[in-house]
Amino acid sequence: MATLVTRTHADTVRHYFDLIDDGDLLGSVALFTPDAVYHRPGHAPFHGTDAIAHFYVELRPIRSGRHTLTAVITEGARVGVHGEFHGESHDGSPVDLRFADFFELTRDSAIARRDTYFFAPLV
Repeated sequence: MATLVTRTHADTVRHYFDLIDDGDLLGSVALFTPDAVYHRPGHAPFHGTDAIAHFYVELRPIRSGRHTLTAVITEGARVGVHGEFHGESHDGSPVDLRFADFFELTRDSAIARRDTYFFAPLV
């Protein structure tokens, strides 16, 4: 008899970052609902998986890197993460930053919304 594996919302978010770090950008997009919204600093919101895929394939300034999640907090259908990213941009420049992300997921753990924030000295 096969065992049913149930993925928690936190598992989905961790898997999302693993896919990104492994370079499976379109695999990460498959975790979103068709009408998902992604809010990212410096861009108008990306509505739907086609727009989110366009960001990852055409606009994302990162060539490669790794996310380290230092906190994953779940409250109902929401997951908040805090972490660091270390990698490089398409021009070879190093990218080292801290970030926070907030996800809203559906009952079956699909990502319906993502809001990204970067720690940057603005004031």
